[in-house]
Amino acid sequence: MSIEKEKTVEIIKGYGSSEKDSGSASVQVAILTERIKNLTEHLKIHKKDFGSRRGLLSMVGQRRNLLQYIKKRNDASYQKLIKGLGLRR
Repeated sequence: MSIEKEKTVEIIKGYGSSEKDSGSASVQVAILTERIKNLTEHLKIHKKDFGSRRGLLSMVGQRRNLLQYIKKRNDASYQKLIKGLGLRR
């Protein structure tokens, strides 16, 4: 359900401005997207895991808020981010 450290480092390198940039909004969105994908696969198998489903909905809401923030700040980086992550908007 959570992602491995190597995958997190790879995401930070891909979407961050430096290798230690784990706090920028685009990196947070990319990490949340990976966690959401993993949790979605878990919930396909364990359909009655309602605690994890609640956590998933919380992560989706957090990602939505971060994406709204990025779009308000810089529309070009928003378009690049959602295209890179394969999100629809």
